[in-house]
Amino acid sequence: MSSWTPTKYKTRNWPSYNTALKQRGSLSIWFDSEMVWVPPPSGKRGRQQSFSDAAIQTCLTLKVLFGMPLRQTTGFVGSLLRLAGLDWAVPDYSTLCRRQKTLNVSLPYRGGTGPLNLLIDSTGIKAEGEGEWNARKHGGTKRRIWRKIHIGIDEETLEVRAIEVTTSNVGDAPMLPELLDQIPLDQNIGSVTADGAYDTRKCHNAIAVRGAHAVIPPRKNAKPWKPTSVGAIARNEAVNASRYLGRAIWRRWSGYHRRSRVETKMNCIKLLGQSLMARDFDRQVAEIQLRVAVLNRYTALGIPVTEPVG
Repeated sequence: MSSWTPTKYKTRNWPSYNTALKQRGSLSIWFDSEMVWVPPPSGKRGRQQSFSDAAIQTCLTLKVLFGMPLRQTTGFVGSLLRLAGLDWAVPDYSTLCRRQKTLNVSLPYRGGTGPLNLLIDSTGIKAEGEGEWNARKHGGTKRRIWRKIHIGIDEETLEVRAIEVTTSNVGDAPMLPELLDQIPLDQNIGSVTADGAYDTRKCHNAIAVRGAHAVIPPRKNAKPWKPTSVGAIARNEAVNASRYLGRAIWRRWSGYHRRSRVETKMNCIKLLGQSLMARDFDRQVAEIQLRVAVLNRYTALGIPVTEPVG
């Protein structure tokens, strides 16, 4: 069978998307004077916190965005507060380092108009060790540590809706139920698209429990499962369709190629740094979550709307 001609696409909203791209480089930083910078008394025994979680997240977000060490971050935030005419205190570098370990980062997102179509994938990012050039030329030491990032993005808005960070020895499939648990139960999930590594009973059952349609390519040697669950029945239908149509046509028919958008989002995460600055695992998790929060802010400014032409 001859292959079809690649589809060409045209961006319909280029003026607004071009404006959004320029706004991503704007240095206009606004501080809301009504922001809770100092938290109210908690009523618990012991010394009260001097800075709220929102204040710590603001400082660490600027640190991640501009790739600065903690000490430079405190100086940068202090200068911004003086320019804004605010007499707020600035957390020192030791406070930022300590609070980053337990920080609960909130991911901003707008949400789509219809059911959520989730695209899931994972990638690795270096935590410790030499750079790629040094390792290739001189042979890297054994102490090269990586972290795995598991994310799920909204196909419509391209915003990250779920994220998990694990060590490099954790597989992809066991984390899919964890990602689905981050989606509110009242959120209607239309489909979950992932690669063949997620073709397991646990993943299909977790997707079926949320009432979603799984777009996961069966393995090349896949055999039908016993139809003991809704997830197994849906997976058997995908196996039969793949055998009847062929794997290439099934991918095109099922819309599996939409998964490439989540791979693009992985590249965007690494554009903020090919390696992590934090050395503690909990702080590394917070640093990655802060990167995702920054990317969601960028995405909210505008995304391209394309359509096939020709």
